[in-house]
Amino acid sequence: MPYFDAASAAPLHPVARQALLAALDEGWADPARLHREGRRARLLLDAAREAAAETVGCRPDELVFTPSGTHAVHSGVSGALAGRRRVGDRLVVSAVEHSSVLHAGEAHAAAGGTVTEVPVGRTGAVDPETFAAELRGPDGGAGAGAAGSGVALACLQSANHEVGTEQPVAEVAEACRAAGVPLLVDAAQSLGWGPVPGGWSLLAASAHKWGGPAGVGFLAVRKGVRFAPQGPSDERESGRAPGFENLPAVVAAAASLRAVRAEAAAEGARLRALVDRIRARVPELVPDVEVVGDPVRRLPHLVTFSCLYVDGETLLSELDREGFSVSSGSSCTSSTLTPSHVLRAMGVLSEGNVRVSLPAGTTEADVDRFLAVLPGVVSGVRDRLGTGAPVPGGGEDLVVDALGKRCPLPVIELAKVIGTVRVGGTVTVLADDEAARLDIPAWCEMRAQEYVGATPSPRGGHAYVVRRLS
Repeated sequence: MPYFDAASAAPLHPVARQALLAALDEGWADPARLHREGRRARLLLDAAREAAAETVGCRPDELVFTPSGTHAVHSGVSGALAGRRRVGDRLVVSAVEHSSVLHAGEAHAAAGGTVTEVPVGRTGAVDPETFAAELRGPDGGAGAGAAGSGVALACLQSANHEVGTEQPVAEVAEACRAAGVPLLVDAAQSLGWGPVPGGWSLLAASAHKWGGPAGVGFLAVRKGVRFAPQGPSDERESGRAPGFENLPAVVAAAASLRAVRAEAAAEGARLRALVDRIRARVPELVPDVEVVGDPVRRLPHLVTFSCLYVDGETLLSELDREGFSVSSGSSCTSSTLTPSHVLRAMGVLSEGNVRVSLPAGTTEADVDRFLAVLPGVVSGVRDRLGTGAPVPGGGEDLVVDALGKRCPLPVIELAKVIGTVRVGGTVTVLADDEAARLDIPAWCEMRAQEYVGATPSPRGGHAYVVRRLS
């Protein structure tokens, strides 16, 4: 069964498995103890730290192991903010950061701090100049601004976890350096593919993203960065990740990172060719599809596309039934009934969203079979939802009541009636589904119709107005 969800968790790398089993026998003792077994465990821990630091691009004493990538992010954000609290309380992040960063920002805001989200374009990347502008103080000067009012920390992922777009880390890092603001980079998705451009101050990563065991994160803090660990601490991991280290998992994480990096150039080129094939063929095979994310500056193994008139949850279930494990950012596949914050920030179609992220070893035959299966699956889901082409007509303006209907039904209702109004006439869609904010404008762009705008509806939700152009 082809597993196409490596961006969530990559299969355990063979080197990780070998290192894990070996360390279970040799590294079970407390590395803080001075007896023989403790010294043996300490040697394993030190060797893992040196290997991880070399691959990350930092000093061994700058890197600690944490219980997860999320823990690394939370610790990094809170520690850097606390260490620079005299500078100010502003946290600057991109609008498409991983939820761990955004949740850390929410906690900071709840404690009285200020969080600024830098918008992204339709490819999902920030503009370095826009990011740099947010680093300036209230007077437009350096990041410190007036005493206590400056930017304490900036966060930018190295590559997006949902659409694969690589961020301009080097340019933003230079802007942070000029402003005197430390930059935390969430490198979870990209670290297995190559080093993060220099200039960062803090870096977080998660081993299960590159084929290491789950439950191991990396947090690197450069020397000279003001950092004050929050919460109770002890003597382990420089006080930044208290508690007994999961030494076998740590050893496996470091070993697998070194192994995947050694394979990254060849495997990345091979997977990029397969992803290029998916990016090119899906719009040819399936009508009304939008491929999202940067087509060039992207991770080699990941592609995301959205299909009009499709229920995302049903689509994923049908693909799973056909033997393909994929993921989605559609609102109709989540318990919150809101589209992915990444797709929302990009302003792209969210309904029928599919993320394909290929693990190492994916074959061309696997991709060809996926491309052969996908058109029939999408067509079957659309047929069940009763999609239909617009019919000719020249009637008056219409109001479509889609209140209480979830993605993709508001867009389907719009598509069914747009042809019944005169050219120049309008269709107003009443909808309280959050996905409609993205999907109705995206539908207009794909169908060459005019999206007029949205206003609050007295009955709840919004009234989305579309003008027929053809």
